[in-house]
Amino acid sequence: MRVANDPRIIAIANQKGGVGKTTTTINLGAALAEQKKRVLLIDLDPQGNASTGLGIDHNKRESTTYDLLAGDVTLAKAIQNTTVDRLSIVPATTDLSSADLQLVDNKKRSFLLRDVLRADDVASLKFDYILIDCPPSLNILTVNAMVAAHSIIVPLQSEFFALEGLSQLILTVRNVRQTANPELRIEGIALTMYDSRNNLSLQVEDDARENMGDMVFKTVIPRNVRLSEAPSFAVPVLTYDSGSKGSAAYRALARELIEKTTKKRVA
Repeated sequence: MRVANDPRIIAIANQKGGVGKTTTTINLGAALAEQKKRVLLIDLDPQGNASTGLGIDHNKRESTTYDLLAGDVTLAKAIQNTTVDRLSIVPATTDLSSADLQLVDNKKRSFLLRDVLRADDVASLKFDYILIDCPPSLNILTVNAMVAAHSIIVPLQSEFFALEGLSQLILTVRNVRQTANPELRIEGIALTMYDSRNNLSLQVEDDARENMGDMVFKTVIPRNVRLSEAPSFAVPVLTYDSGSKGSAAYRALARELIEKTTKKRVA
C-alpha cells in the first residue's frame, strides 16, 4: 500500500510514436520541478531521447535503466542530476532494445521495475513524482512501466485516427490491472500538438471529451515551434523559452496534475 511519503509513479505511455510522449515527459517533469516538486524521470525508451533532451551525453550514461532492470545497479546509484533544479533522471541507451530477448527466461520479467521503484528505501530519496518515459510500443518495457506505476498519462495527438489506438492501450491497462497491478489507473489523457485554428483538432478534442469525459485533461498542449526547438538545445522548453505558449501549457498541465494527485493522496 502506498504511504504518504512515497512518490507518485506515473508512466507516460502511448504505443503510437510521434504523439509528444517524450516531449510531455521532459516538460511536465520540468514544470513539476518549477512547482517545487522533486521529480525523477526514468528513461525507458531505447532511443534515449528523454536523456538527450535533458542534456545527458551518451558518454556520461554510465548507469542506465538497462542496468537497473538487470539488477546491476541500485536506483540511488543510477540517478543523475540534470540542469533543471529538482529534476533528476535515470538515462537510457540502446542496450534497452535487447531487453525483450534478455528477459524472456526471467519469470519476474514484468515486475523488475516495480521491484526497484516500489522498494521500501525509495521513500528516503524524497521524490514527489517519478515519471516513466515509455517506448512507442506495448512491449515488455511498457508492461514493466505499467506494473510499476500508480497511473498512466496518455499523450494523444490531435489528428485523424487519434482515438483509434487508444482502445488497445486501455485494453492493455485493463489486463495489467487484472493480472499484476490492481491499482493502475489512467491519470489522464493529454491532447498534444493542438491547433485551435484547425477544425480537425477541434473535432478530435470534442470526440475525446465526449468519449472519455473527465479523463481528458482540461489543459491542451499546442503546436509550438519553441517546443520543437528546445530538444536540439538539450533543455526543456521552460528553460529554452520560459514565456512561450508551450511553457505555459506544461505549467498548466503540471498544476492540474498536482491538484488531481493531491486530492487522491488526501482521499
